Amino acid sequence: MHDDLTHGIRANIDQFLHQLLQVMLVGFTIGMMRTVVPALAESEFSVPKNSFMLLTAFVVAFGFVKGTLNFVAGRLSERIGRKKVLLLGWIAAIPIPLLVYFAPSWNWIVAATVLLGINQGLTWSMTQTAKLDITRADQRGLTIGLNEFSGYVGLALAGVVTAYLASALGARTGILIFGLATVTLAILLTLLWVKDTLPWAKSEAAKLKAGLSTDLKPRYPTNISAHPTTWEVFTLMSWRDKRLAAVCQAGLVEKFVDALIWVFYPVFLYQRGISLPSIGWIVGIYGFVWGGSQFFTGKLSDHIGRHQPNVWGMLICGAGVAMMLLGEGVAWWGVSAAVSGFGMALLYPNLSAAIADISHPNWRGSAVGIYRFWRDLGYGIGALGLGIAAHFSGSVEAAFWFVAISMFLSGMILWLFGEETHPRFSFSE
Repeated sequence: MHDDLTHGIRANIDQFLHQLLQVMLVGFTIGMMRTVVPALAESEFSVPKNSFMLLTAFVVAFGFVKGTLNFVAGRLSERIGRKKVLLLGWIAAIPIPLLVYFAPSWNWIVAATVLLGINQGLTWSMTQTAKLDITRADQRGLTIGLNEFSGYVGLALAGVVTAYLASALGARTGILIFGLATVTLAILLTLLWVKDTLPWAKSEAAKLKAGLSTDLKPRYPTNISAHPTTWEVFTLMSWRDKRLAAVCQAGLVEKFVDALIWVFYPVFLYQRGISLPSIGWIVGIYGFVWGGSQFFTGKLSDHIGRHQPNVWGMLICGAGVAMMLLGEGVAWWGVSAAVSGFGMALLYPNLSAAIADISHPNWRGSAVGIYRFWRDLGYGIGALGLGIAAHFSGSVEAAFWFVAISMFLSGMILWLFGEETHPRFSFSE
């Protein structure tokens, strides 16, 4: 039995690959809602022109629901196991393509996005937590990098594929076929092949307690009990440990970029006469660069530490957003999207890895869930901010500046209050 509980990617390659496939399907599920739905909000779903608050409503709903479900997922998975939470997330996704297909109004799209938030909160959290359970401390950057690489390549692919399906079959039919195929496959794979990884986390905690762990010694927070309550972990993450709090605020603000790309990039480009497949590719470049680069940026942080990639990522990502407004043409917008994608790749896996570095295995599931709660709340808060900025200025451009400035300020806060968390480097600071 204990042979099965060896930690490391190679030792658990079968489950590791299954979890990578799962997160790609999770990416498909959100990707199908990202290109077609906002671009056709006016023509297909009767959203009045320039009603920015109504347009952002579905992302606000998504952010608050997904954030809350991340919080729930982490805690729940420590009680009932990772696999059951993953399956619950997929069951929540079943009605999404049907709601889009039959939607008589935008309210149905908002309802579908609430279910999408439940699906993403439960499934994406579990693929990440499960991989952290079965891998070693010195592989965390690579592990989360591969997880997010797979998810965001899935997201980008789905955005492009559904744009073509929508052009060929109509928006609703394209999303119906793609969505039902994705969810059915995911449920079958979860039931038949995914193992529960909670025993690995318990085994790691037992080794730490017995002093048998050969891993590097992390600087876990000392102001928390061995088996903390939900409130204890929440307050530690949110303000009692400044390292964790600095990472949580950066996570929250970086989601402003993703909210902008989801809601206003398609609108911004559609207003400039760009075709739906071309919008799919421009938004897709962001997703492909973000996803593809994480293959390397996660591993990079295992070698140079987390802090620098995180701070630089915030600044570069914000610069890419500002660039969108500083030029014209498909090539320029594609490059701008790539710059944002690369910045996102530097920070995205490594903010999560920083949390995992200094979270004890007894409460790591909860810590990852709470970080993801704050991070995905950024969708809701960011989309509200975008909507307000665009509403009062009467233009989409104000939303871009709101995000670029927020990213710069948040990067500065992270630089000042965060610190290196990688066990190999944190003592040399």
